Amino acid sequence: MQTPADRHDRHAYPSHWEADVVLRDGGTARVRPITVDDAGRLVSFYEQVSDESKYYRFFAPYPRLSAKDVHRFTHHDFVDRVGLAATIGGEFIATVRYDRIGADGMPASAPADEAEVAFLVQDAHQGRGVASALLEHIAAVARERGIRRFAAEVLPANSKMIKVFTDAGYTQQRSFEDGVVRLEFDLEPTDRSVAVQRAREQRAEARSVRRLLTPGSVAVIGVGRAPGGVGRSVLGNLRDAGFTGRLHAVNQAFPDDLKEVDGVPAHRSVRDIDGPVDLAVVAVPAEQVPDVVTDCGEHGVQGLVVLAAGYAESGPDGRERQRELVRHARTYGMRIIGPNAFGIINTAADVRLNASLAPEMPRPGRIGLFAQSGAIGIALLSRLHRRGGGVTGTTGVSTFVSAGNRADVSGNDVLQYWYDDAETDVVLMYLESIGNPRKFTRLSRRTAAAKPLVVVQSAGSAPQGHAVRATRLPHATVSALLRQAGVIRVDTITELVDAGLLLARQPLPAGPRVAILGNSESLGLLTYDRCLAEGLRPAPPLDLTTTATPADFHRALAEALADESCDAVVVTAIPTIGEGAVGDGELAEALRSAAEGAHGKPVLVVHVELGGLAEALSAAGRTAPQAPVMAPGASGGTHRLRPAPTQTAARTPSAGAGRTPPAAVTETARPRAPHSCSRLIPAYPAAERAVRALAEAVKYAQWRREATDPGKVPEYDDIDERGAAGLIGTLLERGEGLTLGTEETCALLGKYGVAVHRALPARTPEAAARAAADLGYPVALKATAPHLRHRADLGGVRLDLADEEQLRRAYTELTELFGSPAELRPVVQRMAPRGVDTVVRAVIDPAAGAVLSFGLAGAASQLLGDTAHRLVPVTDRDATSLVRSIRTAPLLFGWRGSAPVDTPALEELLLRVSRLVDDHPEVVAVTLEPVVVARHGVSVLGATVRLAPPPARDDLGPRTLPAY
Repeated sequence: MQTPADRHDRHAYPSHWEADVVLRDGGTARVRPITVDDAGRLVSFYEQVSDESKYYRFFAPYPRLSAKDVHRFTHHDFVDRVGLAATIGGEFIATVRYDRIGADGMPASAPADEAEVAFLVQDAHQGRGVASALLEHIAAVARERGIRRFAAEVLPANSKMIKVFTDAGYTQQRSFEDGVVRLEFDLEPTDRSVAVQRAREQRAEARSVRRLLTPGSVAVIGVGRAPGGVGRSVLGNLRDAGFTGRLHAVNQAFPDDLKEVDGVPAHRSVRDIDGPVDLAVVAVPAEQVPDVVTDCGEHGVQGLVVLAAGYAESGPDGRERQRELVRHARTYGMRIIGPNAFGIINTAADVRLNASLAPEMPRPGRIGLFAQSGAIGIALLSRLHRRGGGVTGTTGVSTFVSAGNRADVSGNDVLQYWYDDAETDVVLMYLESIGNPRKFTRLSRRTAAAKPLVVVQSAGSAPQGHAVRATRLPHATVSALLRQAGVIRVDTITELVDAGLLLARQPLPAGPRVAILGNSESLGLLTYDRCLAEGLRPAPPLDLTTTATPADFHRALAEALADESCDAVVVTAIPTIGEGAVGDGELAEALRSAAEGAHGKPVLVVHVELGGLAEALSAAGRTAPQAPVMAPGASGGTHRLRPAPTQTAARTPSAGAGRTPPAAVTETARPRAPHSCSRLIPAYPAAERAVRALAEAVKYAQWRREATDPGKVPEYDDIDERGAAGLIGTLLERGEGLTLGTEETCALLGKYGVAVHRALPARTPEAAARAAADLGYPVALKATAPHLRHRADLGGVRLDLADEEQLRRAYTELTELFGSPAELRPVVQRMAPRGVDTVVRAVIDPAAGAVLSFGLAGAASQLLGDTAHRLVPVTDRDATSLVRSIRTAPLLFGWRGSAPVDTPALEELLLRVSRLVDDHPEVVAVTLEPVVVARHGVSVLGATVRLAPPPARDDLGPRTLPAY
């Protein structure tokens, strides 16, 4: 975009106002300022608007724009007069403008803070949410330019535009005069306007992903004439999966007389296809992709899956190529999966889409799967597909997305889709990076309140091809914040599948109480120990002995499930041999029938070398039409139970069918909610895998219960928010970034009711004595040099000095041990009541937002990373859980006979610091160390505060896609 040449413009072209937005129907548009170069586009746009829409805009017949109109609507100063356009393919589809006005309604300049606003949307694009998106952006621009209020005059018959204003969520006034509706509304975001904006964001982004996953027609571009190659493979996968829509094969090298490839219509270009194309799978080299994108855009393709590599993962040139790809596609309103993607899958019966490199369609099921890495995507699909290797039977995949470099569509977009997707009960995500942690946390919290979200997050640096916002938070801190948002954080893809299998087909446990029963005392004890290690509360294992029959298992499981002191049951089973050996299918049926009567308690099975049992458990759960029935255990194996002569079960043929490998996780059926198929009992080959999955389910269930009442942010009468704002403004006049001095820190914290104990400098022994006399004995003498500060373990602190003689002796010892007073920087402070030393910190991270942290003071806590974190603003319930979530929390509650300390006072301090940081984003860092928590009250002995201009918060601004 060129900088406007109009010499009367008061400001340079504001390129930061440019943005890509997702519209209500899932398409995209570009929002940008209107400049003097847009005269031709404006005239063309106006010619395509209906007479009725023109009448609504100008309140009179207005068939064409005059030269004066064109000049007025394209010449802006970007302060008092601003115009924005929504464009697709470089052409206008809608415009909005504001003109600043004074109290008399005439054109004005600052300090006037009101403006008139008017819209015009091309008829073909009305109903797509264009005006709502433009209103968000023009309001953000107006706030930036000091405008606080909009006024709009609308004809009563123009109900669509009235609805745009009234539905926006701003505080409004409405009047009717001279046949015109006048709307006035403040532009300050409200809780309702933010909620409306986020609801629109969710619907738009979900629909944009839905358009990719439910196409009516697919073109594979780059299909080779000979078998093999990426394009030909994807075409075959689509065809073999039974895609229900129309398929097209495209290759510019096809001869003119070639009509079909593998029974699919063949074309030399997408433009040659008769009819719409919803999705294009691009399997051509990177250098050919731009021409393909142009062809697709001109033909009206809605979305692209770009499999080609050679983009940001290959270095700087590739990164620029990737940016241009995204810009190019968005010009036409298309969204992109990739580049460097593995593909997408939708197993729904009315879609059957396998637009990926996976040679086999995974089983239909209730799990949504997202992987940035193609290699990890292959591994997960393999585990979820093969019998015994993960989820079997009817617990399969609903949809799968491998985003590759995720240049456009990301995990956030797919979360928006899965949030209200009725076909997905559990979401599994493998993330190599999180591009927008603040948004991901917000979406995760909302999604986790509706369905489980299990995440593996790579701890390393982001892959070369990923655009990631810089964060200063350690990986462990980010993981803790995700858990706070309800995310089930696991470390490996094995744990990802194990947890997903349990959550997809079992109810959430009501608590941590676990019953253990089985035919092996040793395996039962091993399971018991693992439950203790995971923080569960197991009852002593019930040993049914190796002679247990299926009836014994059935009776014991039924009794355990009926016991009100039990929240979940783990069944352990080992092989039996001899005359009375139990049949696989018979035992599976016994477990299944016993579990049918207890819908509210999860049941898990731990089996050892029972390939036949795992197979029978899996087979017992099949509810979809299956292949002819076969006897369970027919696959054989040296450690299988003897088949029962009367039991049969269906088996689904699949690659690798046969004896279940020892590492398998399988399942059996159990009643499920009416909207889905039978619930399945998962079977794990190791106790630690089963118990870890159960422990994650217990913690998640607890989070769900607590999420229904998240608590509140308390109000404190003694907080002086306005006084703090004035002090911060005065201090920031000194410079961009500022670490406050002691007096300034105490003054600012005092505005929020946080009192800091005075610490007086002691440059000489005499100064120390005077300070102590001023403060009153007993006192403490501390070295505050950076290498000794807060390091009592190094000996730089002397406590309980009762008189001047002790003080002078301590002063001499410190200087002899550590150096001159100039090096030590000693201070004198009045002794605080004895208690537990803690640390409270708050920091504003540019990616994650404001974070409040708490832990005990000392090297041990730092070495062990024993610090808890919560996102700001912190509620009263957050503060309570924050204090109790560190491993050393027992020290606060009377560990080993010590007196409990005043944790309510500590929680209040945490809430006050949270309020300070939330109310004033200019406070970018706060550290209170140490905070001594005594039996009654807390004492803040040290504090530092850093001020800086606050980082931009795009989560409160208008909806935008990541910029390229």
